[in-house]
Amino acid sequence: MKKVNFLIYTVAFTSLIASCTSDFEEINTDPNRLEAIGASTLLNPILYNLTDHNSYSAWHNRTAHFMQAIVPYPSTASGGYHRYDVTDDIGTTMWNNHYRWLKNIEEMVTVSEEKNDANYHAIALTLKAWAYANLTDCFGDIPFTQAGKGDEGIDKPVFDKQEDIYKQILADLDQANALYDTSSKSIFTPDLLYSNDFAKWRKLTNSLHVRMLLRVSNVMPSATQKINEILSNPAVYPVFTSSADDAILINTGVAPNLTPWPRIMDYAANKKLSSFFIDNLLEMNDPRLQLWATQATDLQGKAIGYKGIPSGYSEGENAFNYNPSAPNDKVALAPMKSIIMTYGELAFIKAELAFKGQLAGNPEDFYKEGVKAAMNVWGITMPDTYFDNPVTQYNNTLEQIMLQKYYALYFTDNQTWMDYRRTGFPKLPLQPNLYNNGVMPNRYPYPPNVKMQNTENYDAAVQVMGGDGLNTKVWWERF
Repeated sequence: MKKVNFLIYTVAFTSLIASCTSDFEEINTDPNRLEAIGASTLLNPILYNLTDHNSYSAWHNRTAHFMQAIVPYPSTASGGYHRYDVTDDIGTTMWNNHYRWLKNIEEMVTVSEEKNDANYHAIALTLKAWAYANLTDCFGDIPFTQAGKGDEGIDKPVFDKQEDIYKQILADLDQANALYDTSSKSIFTPDLLYSNDFAKWRKLTNSLHVRMLLRVSNVMPSATQKINEILSNPAVYPVFTSSADDAILINTGVAPNLTPWPRIMDYAANKKLSSFFIDNLLEMNDPRLQLWATQATDLQGKAIGYKGIPSGYSEGENAFNYNPSAPNDKVALAPMKSIIMTYGELAFIKAELAFKGQLAGNPEDFYKEGVKAAMNVWGITMPDTYFDNPVTQYNNTLEQIMLQKYYALYFTDNQTWMDYRRTGFPKLPLQPNLYNNGVMPNRYPYPPNVKMQNTENYDAAVQVMGGDGLNTKVWWERF
């Protein structure tokens, strides 16, 4: 095997987790001292760093602003992602983070193949598909076949079409499912997600497969058929069956497994919750509100209940005669949940497909199961009377399904933004002074350093994509 050239803490992570005597400080090392590495050794750093980014940067700093959960406050009367004022470098951290860890995922694929380690090979393919789907859904066409090959002399990779990327990662997920040997036991340090439970890893592989198939179902006619093949054959394609299967990495708060907010006061600093987010939960009499939000106060500091502010508000903060509800830092305190995918999300996928007549089953049953499971994520038992409320009673509309799914995806990277671009739901109230003519951005612009350092391939990609603008639709949006 070729000598490994990457950060040494990917090797040392296992012992760090056990001893808790260090952190994730990046230390360069002489690659000639590393002759071999196990796939299991790579897994925990990949999991930690991708989920850490997705909780902090993808969700909290970007998608939650687009999708009217979080609103910057105090804020000037203009600018900000909640007003669709998107800078060229909005996606830079995601691009850099994902490609960096995709390099390690590729190494994990190689090592597991060489050592004939089927389960870790399957996990590596799953992580590869998950990470590339997140990237291509945000940007469109991206480097794929030539990505991460700088050690082979390819420092200016070509951009692959999103359609081709999706075809390959869907095939990789099929391959991963077939590779698992769930009767095999691992002797290695437990992974941060499932503690080496390969049966649960296999369920995640197939559940992510269903998510990705739904994403492209409007432009890939075979996707719905494949979803039915997966969901109708649990012996061959096991998927999530309860909240016990949820793919949630727990940040313990014990070094090195810290939360993205070591200073908890930073979680809600200069942030409030939107009227849309708060008012829907109030109308639904939803118990999650007390966990996710603080109470608003009047100018004298007296609690006045839960009250948000309009996302994209045109006035300065002085226009409000109260201190709005803020994100509750209980959500970010250790043990913190970094969510990859949950059983609740899968239930809402089934509800949508059943509503459309594309899956057998009662959409109302799937809808109710999704709500219950979404509350389970946060340790909340759904009240017996929850569906007695006319607002929460199933009304046989996709809008209602997607609104509840919106809350089920709280803290889940970019997924609510992807669903909105695919379905137009939930319907978001729009203020009159939004940028981009009040149109939700369809994608991130390519990062500035990509434009400068890989100009020829960037230019070719932009020509194929039809532009590098916010409103340029990616492949699965073109229907």
